[in-house]
Amino acid sequence: MIRAVPSNASDNVYCTLLAQSAVHGAMAGYTGYTSGLVNGRQTYIPYYRITEKQNNVVITDRMWARLLSSTNQPSFLGPKDISEEKKEMPETPLLDDGAVDIPPVTKEVTK
Repeated sequence: MIRAVPSNASDNVYCTLLAQSAVHGAMAGYTGYTSGLVNGRQTYIPYYRITEKQNNVVITDRMWARLLSSTNQPSFLGPKDISEEKKEMPETPLLDDGAVDIPPVTKEVTK
């Protein structure tokens, strides 16, 4: 994994877990896989499952901005790039700048 920030103790533990899992899988005779965490459980993931479909990254999305911020990477987008990207994106209630009606949460108290 390539990062733009120094590693910390959690990274050390995670990398050790991945390495041990990869060695256990190889010694068990598995090939064509990678090890990883899925829903908090250590798994062997076949390569064909990883490459069967391609995900697209929306570089004007808030999640992408959070990733850039957390890894101290610069954003090379200018105002022109952002305005052009917004024209191409379909409007959905969650991505729209307008308000979204969310019903209030109620909690019933029983005795």
